Amino acid sequence: MNQLLEDLLADLDAESDRLWSAVAGLDGSEAGGWATPTPAAGWTVATQVAHLLWTDETATAAARSLTGPEGKEAWDALVLQAIADPTGYVDASAHEVARLSPAALLARWGKARTELAEALRELPEGQKMPWFGPPMSATSMATARFMETWAHALDVYEALGTEPEVTDRIRHVAHIGVRTRGFSFVTNGLEVPADEPRVELTSPSGELWVWGPEDAAQRVSGPAYDFCLLVTQRVHRDDTALVAEGDDAERWLGIAQCFAGPPGEGRARNGG
Repeated sequence: MNQLLEDLLADLDAESDRLWSAVAGLDGSEAGGWATPTPAAGWTVATQVAHLLWTDETATAAARSLTGPEGKEAWDALVLQAIADPTGYVDASAHEVARLSPAALLARWGKARTELAEALRELPEGQKMPWFGPPMSATSMATARFMETWAHALDVYEALGTEPEVTDRIRHVAHIGVRTRGFSFVTNGLEVPADEPRVELTSPSGELWVWGPEDAAQRVSGPAYDFCLLVTQRVHRDDTALVAEGDDAERWLGIAQCFAGPPGEGRARNGG
């Protein structure tokens, strides 16, 4: 048994269950229901959940593309659709799935969650599954699914006026945020700084999480929650308590992005 993967899937379940509880009792009306607009322009609560279930289904198809010709055929069809509309494919899929009734949406998401966990467990350790970017291991995909679930859930909670739960599970988001530093520069057309920074973040429970060499000249420190909000672009840099030492470290925090795709628009500054 891959204990790291099991721990990741347990945390993903906990985060998904939290979101499930927040939306399960909603109706289809706009006032406080599934049609409530979220901070993502043009996306409702239903669109956010639809995106998560669609991506879970797509990740399952990617994992099962390695198990036989039927799985490969299904994955190849998804890739061709993405190639046909590279900039709009993901959003279009979310809006299409969001047309389902609330009950059907939840039922399909529940099935997608279960099948994704099964597919990742079945992936042989050390083998990587195809994806729209670099191939991913089962643990990398589980980490990515956690990050997305956590980030999109924040949009839902904000739309519904629900207080988000803040736990040390966000270490997965912090980890992928640090690991995607180079990608943040590349996707913005910038050269990746050669020197690895030191990152020191204080977890919600008060634990210190660290990455990078202790003697690094470039440094980032502060609350882990703020860092996770920033790398998922759920907060403006100026509205965090993060401290950057060095020009490269500050430049990184200004463009940080741990999700795939072109540069995100980020969030406006509070009061801006």
